[in-house]
Amino acid sequence: MSLQVVVLCAGKGTRMKSEKSKVMHEIMGKPMIEYVYEIAKEVSDKKPIFIVGHAKEQIESYFKDKVEYVHQDEQLGTGHAVILAEKKINENDDVLILYGDTPLIQASTIKKLIEDKKDDTPVTILTSMVDNPFGYGRIVKDINGDFVKIVEQKDANDEEKLIREINSGMSYISGKLIKENINKITNNNNQKEYYLTDLFEILKNNGNKISTFFIEQDEIMGVNSRTQLEDARKVMSKRINSFHMDNGVTLISPESIYIEKDVVIGRDTIIYPNNILRGKTDIGNNCILYAGNEIVDTVIKDNVTIRTSFLEESYVDEKTTIGPYAHLRPKSKLGKKVKIGNFVEVKNSIMGNNSKASHLAYVGDGDIGDNVNIGCGVVFVNYDGKHKNRSIVKDNAFIGSNSNLVAPVTIEEKGYVATGSTVTDNVPANSLCIARARQVIKAGWTAKKKLLD
Repeated sequence: MSLQVVVLCAGKGTRMKSEKSKVMHEIMGKPMIEYVYEIAKEVSDKKPIFIVGHAKEQIESYFKDKVEYVHQDEQLGTGHAVILAEKKINENDDVLILYGDTPLIQASTIKKLIEDKKDDTPVTILTSMVDNPFGYGRIVKDINGDFVKIVEQKDANDEEKLIREINSGMSYISGKLIKENINKITNNNNQKEYYLTDLFEILKNNGNKISTFFIEQDEIMGVNSRTQLEDARKVMSKRINSFHMDNGVTLISPESIYIEKDVVIGRDTIIYPNNILRGKTDIGNNCILYAGNEIVDTVIKDNVTIRTSFLEESYVDEKTTIGPYAHLRPKSKLGKKVKIGNFVEVKNSIMGNNSKASHLAYVGDGDIGDNVNIGCGVVFVNYDGKHKNRSIVKDNAFIGSNSNLVAPVTIEEKGYVATGSTVTDNVPANSLCIARARQVIKAGWTAKKKLLD
């Protein structure tokens, strides 16, 4: 029997006070609903069914054809959402019902639920034990520990209010039972809504066995406000950081380090406080990230050291050092043992092995060979007002301090550019380029002009 995942994500989320769909608010760099989607894809080979309503176009634009959609234009309760989805449910499937605003449920939990499911139990309710159950539906069981019913807070008597096992809202139900019984739910209540919990009472009364499956409290955490969004982010961040530490990464003051879920970090890498690692960043073994870096969608190989710098969409090869206060802009590629020093910016450029730009330089749209020295204050002048052009600096060349390379221009192998030159023509191999006015001394000039009187 296959599994169909149904995700309820139609709610408006008024407490978020936002024009954005509640489930599209991000946790650690991803919309919260994407975490639920990833679990659905991990446990089932079927496209998940998203029941969308408020700001549905935002969800549909993000996921496109990765999921199937059911429109709940008028939100009349969780039962109403499943009623609308009933036609897309196959009676031969089991159905896992999740919520788009409950992003902390884990795939490992769902897999264990599936493994533990008994053939004679067509319905399983996911429950949790909480210290303060106020506001939650209580799970009432008999003396043998078997499920009896769910009692909402407003309907619970004094004894039932003491129950700490609560309904998470998530459930695992036979598709056949959903199709046969979901339309029996009514809205005979003060809110005039259709509640999914009523389905369990109907199934119980029809003689179906209902079991419960216990999950940790943090996995049922719903997000309905900005405060809860941050609470969920803290839990997710702690999980991610713990994963890396368990796999051989040293995080110093991990609560100050922000690492998104898709980031990969190798063993024996040390990360100091206040680092931000985002997107598809991949960091190798034995790296050191000192305090204050932000690294986005960048590949960093082994034994790299980075200090207080910003790297985005770049590639850094082994044993390279970067910073402090350097900026690698998109499409920068550094070779092995490269040095990028203080206040150096690199953009859309390649630097070969053992080359260096130690301080105060701009390397834009350049192809730089091996063993090249780029001096202090060098500027790759890559823009003529209409087009970006490239400069080529070949192996073992030397670019003296405060020089300008006006692209397109090529410095051939072992070419040497004297300090203060503005280079507009190609420099042949093994040649010295001096491109500056000859120094002139005019003795007594300041006295003649009376500039110091």
